[in-house]
Amino acid sequence: MSNLLSKKKKSDLKFVYSENNSISIIFGNNEDLLGVAGEFNNNIRELEKITDTEIYSRGNSIILKNNQKKNEIVKNAISFLYDQYIINGSVEKKDIISSINKFMINEKNNSSENINYIIKTPKKSVIPRSEKQKTYVKALREKDIIISSGPAGTGKTYLAVAVALTMLLDKKIERIILSRPAVEAGERLGFLPGDMREKVDPYLRPLYDSLYDLLDFEKIQKKIEVGDIEIAPLAFMRGRTLKNSFAILDEAQNATDTQIKMFLTRIGENSKIVINGDPSQIDLPNKKLSGLDRSKSILGHLNEISFVDFDHKDVVRHPLVSKIVKAYSKKNDD
Repeated sequence: MSNLLSKKKKSDLKFVYSENNSISIIFGNNEDLLGVAGEFNNNIRELEKITDTEIYSRGNSIILKNNQKKNEIVKNAISFLYDQYIINGSVEKKDIISSINKFMINEKNNSSENINYIIKTPKKSVIPRSEKQKTYVKALREKDIIISSGPAGTGKTYLAVAVALTMLLDKKIERIILSRPAVEAGERLGFLPGDMREKVDPYLRPLYDSLYDLLDFEKIQKKIEVGDIEIAPLAFMRGRTLKNSFAILDEAQNATDTQIKMFLTRIGENSKIVINGDPSQIDLPNKKLSGLDRSKSILGHLNEISFVDFDHKDVVRHPLVSKIVKAYSKKNDD
C-alpha cells in the first residue's frame, strides 16, 4: 500500500527544467506546497542554507537555481519531504536533515560535510555559514577550552550557546553558565538596584536572545529557575570549580589577564569553557589591560586549547554590517 501511495504522490509533482539552470517543482495544489515549504517558507530556508542553493516559491511552484547537479539533489530532497508530508501530514526538522543525508551524502565536492556541522535545537537547525564557523563548531564539540575573537555578527556567541544547549538537552552536561564582565557598571553591581540577576541581566541580553531563539521562552525560564542555566557576572566566578558544565564568557575583551586566568582555571571534570570577545570594542579604561588578545600569546602553545579568529568575511548579519566592520578595521590599521 505504501508503494501505491508513493506512486500516486509522485504523479502529483511535475518538474520543469529551464535553460537558465533552474528547476520548477510544480505541486498539484497550494496546500501541499505550503506543507512542504513550511510556515513562512522555513523548511525551504533551511534547505537553502544547507545546500547553498537559491530556493523560492512562486504560485504553486518551488523554484531551484544552482548548477545542474545541485539542483537535482535539492529536487530529490524536496520530493522526499513531499512524501513525508503526504504520509505524516507534516514535515519535521528531522525530515529536512534526513532529506539532505539521503541525497547529498555522495556528492563529490563533499557538500555532505555540511551535515556534520549542523546544530539541531528544538526550535531550529543552526548551520555554520562560513569555513571559520565550521572550524569553530568543530572546536566547540571537540575541545575543552575554546577562545575566539572577532567582530560583532560573526556568530561567536550564538553558535556557542547553540552547542551548549544541545549538550544540556542531550544530558552530556548538567548546566550552562553564562557570564561576562560588567565593565560598564565598573563591576560594582552592589550599587545597582535589584537582586543579582536583575543587576546583571541587562549586560547578558545577547546571551538571553540566543537562548530564546533556540528554545521556547517558558522552557528557558524553567531551566534558569532549577539551575540548569545559570547567569553570573564574572566577578562571582572566583573560587568555584565548574564540573559537568558548559561555561561561556562573553565580551571577554573587557576582562583583564587576571580575570581570564581566573575563569579558565575554574574548569573541572567533564566541562567546557568558551571565551568570546571583540578586540575592537574594548571598554576598559586602559585598552592594554585587555587579556583577550594576550591570551593567545600566553596560551597559544597549548594544543588542548583551540583559538578561532573571525573577521569581516564571517559576519552573518545584514550585509552592510560586514562592510562597516571592514571599513573600521581598515581605519584602525591606518
